[in-house]
Amino acid sequence: MKQLLLHLRNLGFTEMEAKIMVELASKGQASGYEVAKQLGVSRSNVYAALQRLTQQGYVRCGEGEPARYSVLDPEELATMISGKVQASLAYMESEMPRGGPISPSFYNVEGERNVIGELTRQLNLAAQEIVVDVWREEASLLRSELEQAELRGVKLLWAFDGGNAAPAAYPVWPPLPGKPPRSGGRKFSFVIDRSWCMLGMRYEDGNAQAVVTEHPVLVELLLNHFTQEMVLFELEEDMGPELQKRYGERYSRIHSKYVWQEPEEAGEEGAD
Repeated sequence: MKQLLLHLRNLGFTEMEAKIMVELASKGQASGYEVAKQLGVSRSNVYAALQRLTQQGYVRCGEGEPARYSVLDPEELATMISGKVQASLAYMESEMPRGGPISPSFYNVEGERNVIGELTRQLNLAAQEIVVDVWREEASLLRSELEQAELRGVKLLWAFDGGNAAPAAYPVWPPLPGKPPRSGGRKFSFVIDRSWCMLGMRYEDGNAQAVVTEHPVLVELLLNHFTQEMVLFELEEDMGPELQKRYGERYSRIHSKYVWQEPEEAGEEGAD
């Protein structure tokens, strides 16, 4: 009963109107007095609601004294509500003012449920392309949405990290003095139709946080990063031993030229 009343309210009926309609549907027909007595509310409020429902066509008023009311059959009611909702939606879509361009903004999403919910909505809206850079565990949470996108003809481009125990592909940036990073997180990014993107982190405790934007700069950065990862992957497949021989495992020698390190780490790297 509570769920039915909730859905009727979601369709635009007041709480009083929803209760009256359910009561009439249960009884078949009843007078305003009987409805008010059953619901334990004032007759004036019931008669006012009945008048509105009758004028809108959801409730019929029979002849006689006292007048007895009945609500439309569920199928008739659904058809009438659906027609009015569709008409209102069509009018809103055609007549809603369209202002000037809106500057792209950034907003944060906190919590795994909210992050997954936001991604699910956007993946379901994808029309042409989805670029994914994610760990397999996080990808599995969105497997259904990604499969449905492919079935719709959306092109999927993937970059996967392996399992939780897999080492970083390249040396990580060491923390600055006094600013230890939060550990245990796995980064992920999504670019949808080259216009919407999410960049975030999911932690070992299951919590997640992400930044979402349609700003073209971040979209371009993520796409460029994806491209570089794919190029390096192909190079390593073809020239892996030669690259390691010249630059060291995970290209540590190149990395150490540009990234600050603790002196002892730099010394160890130089000895390699």
